[in-house]
Amino acid sequence: MPRYVIEREIPGAGNLSAEQLAQISAKSCSILDQMGPQIQWIESYVTGDKIYCIYIAPNEQAIREHAEKGGFPANRIAEIKNIISPFSAKQ
Repeated sequence: MPRYVIEREIPGAGNLSAEQLAQISAKSCSILDQMGPQIQWIESYVTGDKIYCIYIAPNEQAIREHAEKGGFPANRIAEIKNIISPFSAKQ
């Protein structure tokens, strides 16, 4: 199943408290439970004004549906084609 990176523009995201992030996480998980196992949230990275999320989903439309149901922005969605790391250089 394809993996996606979602860029969510959220002004002040880096200043959100642990409690606020937990609330966002709980809301997202609740919607994912409703949508079924075909869409999965792997992890997210919080920066100053953006959150970058990694998801597994059958298609981009499922990502957009999750964002719409949760009231989350999904400013950019890109399918991950490959993954590299420092270990890639040693192959």
